[in-house]
Amino acid sequence: MRIGLIGCGNMARALARGWGRPAACFDPLADRASRLAEELGGRAMASNREVAENADLLVLAHKPAQLRDVAAELGEGAKGRAVASILAATPLADLRAAYPESSVYRFLPSLPVEVRRGAIVQARGSGGGAGGAGEGNPSELDEAVTALFGELGMLVVLDESLVDVAMGLMSCAPAYVALVAEAQIDAGVRRGIPAAQGAPLVVETLAGTAELLRSRSYDTVAVRREVTSPGGVTARGLDALERGGVRAAFSDALDAVLR
Repeated sequence: MRIGLIGCGNMARALARGWGRPAACFDPLADRASRLAEELGGRAMASNREVAENADLLVLAHKPAQLRDVAAELGEGAKGRAVASILAATPLADLRAAYPESSVYRFLPSLPVEVRRGAIVQARGSGGGAGGAGEGNPSELDEAVTALFGELGMLVVLDESLVDVAMGLMSCAPAYVALVAEAQIDAGVRRGIPAAQGAPLVVETLAGTAELLRSRSYDTVAVRREVTSPGGVTARGLDALERGGVRAAFSDALDAVLR
């Protein structure tokens, strides 16, 4: 399946690196498209229409507000193509209205797809040919597109009403986790551990904890209790985090995203 990238920003670049395949690329910033095309062994195109002429799957990675303008530019070039959107807050109904003669898919990836980890959400009802029959009767094209995105990490199908909520949990999460790691590293610096030594201690522990949680069927409570002895140092640390409002902060962050 030939991949065409409509937009070559951070998330498109992460997808492309995860796939590791040549792609036809276009971005209003020509240098951005040419750098990505050179990295992948693909081609930078002169327009979105030219991308469509050289791709079987069009990945929409432009700004959400540009949906109709890009669709108009593609015109007949998108007819019969698979169109996969990673646009935030852009429902399937809007995508199908913009691309009525294409098989349309809505995905929400997260930055770790670059290293084939993390999660990808697919909106239930994606695909099924023009008009969208959905996952009830998947076509060969549906299966091929889903398999392609499934290469990048764990693929989870959610009702579309939950896709934006998922964005607040996993698409924004790499920034949150990076902030948590940064805060821990800074705390170590304050107590005398240089950042160059503290960073691998923190990051490798985060990575290992993620693997441990996966092996324990994502049972966060069980893992936390294994580390926490009654009255011990971890219990005191957790108490400080709770008093600092860590749960409320993450809840507020999700509310802020959904606003």
